[in-house]
Amino acid sequence: MTIAPKIELSGVTKSFDEKHVLRGVDFSVGTRESVVIIGGSGTGKSVMLKCILGLMRPDSGSIKVDGQETSKLRGSALDAHQAKFGMLFQGSALFDSLPVWRNVAFKLVQAQGVPPKEAKERAIATLASVGLAPDIADLYPSELSGGMQKRVALARAIASKPEIIFFDEPTTGLDPIMSDVINELIVKCVREVGATALSITHDMASARKISDRIAMIHEGRIVWQGKTQDIDHSGNPYVDQFIHGRAEGPIKMQVRKL
Repeated sequence: MTIAPKIELSGVTKSFDEKHVLRGVDFSVGTRESVVIIGGSGTGKSVMLKCILGLMRPDSGSIKVDGQETSKLRGSALDAHQAKFGMLFQGSALFDSLPVWRNVAFKLVQAQGVPPKEAKERAIATLASVGLAPDIADLYPSELSGGMQKRVALARAIASKPEIIFFDEPTTGLDPIMSDVINELIVKCVREVGATALSITHDMASARKISDRIAMIHEGRIVWQGKTQDIDHSGNPYVDQFIHGRAEGPIKMQVRKL
C-alpha cells in the first residue's frame, strides 16, 4: 500500500497580472520529512507556501494535504486545514503589544479557546523547550535580543503541536553562531513535535542542517530536488551556481542600469 505524501503539489500555477510566478510546480513532502526550498528572490518560494496554507488560491493545478484537495477550501473547511500548520515568520513577526507568553499562546487562546491560565502554563513549558527561562514570559518582544525573539517565534510555531511547520528564512538577521543555535533548535523541536517541516531559506548552512531533502525553485518551477547530502554533486548548473554564490552561470540577476 502506497502512503500518500503529507503535501503534494501538481501543476500549480499562479500569476499576478502579467507576472507569472508559479509556472507548473510539481512537488511533494512526506510525512515527518523536513524539506528546504532554495532559490533566489522572486522565484516563487513564498507564493508557493501561501498557496499551500490557503492564503492564496492557485490559478490552476492541485494542492493536496493528507490526500485532500485544499486549493478551493472555504469557511470552516479552510479553518480546519489551516489549523494543521505552525509558522515561524521571517523577522519573527511577534506582536509588540503582547507579552512573550501571549505571543507564544496566541493560537492556543484565539483559535483553540484554551483558558489564559492553562495557556500561560503551556507557553512557559514551550519556552523551556527552546531554552528560555520562565521569567521571559512576562517580558515584551522589544526587551529581547534578536536571537531570543527568534526563539520565542519558534516556541509560538510549535506551541499548538502542529502537524506541519513552515519556516520562512529562519536565520535571517542572526549572526553565524546564533543561526546555528536556531538550526539546532529547529531540528530538535520538529523531531519532538513529530511534525512535517517545509522551509525556505537563502542560508545554505541552515538548509544543510535542518533538511532531509532540498528542492530548488527557479522561475516558478522546481528545477532540482534530492537528498541533502547529494546537493554538492547535483549535476544541475542552477543548483551549483546558487550554492556557491557565483555571479556567472545560468541564473541572471536583474540589475537596473543607472
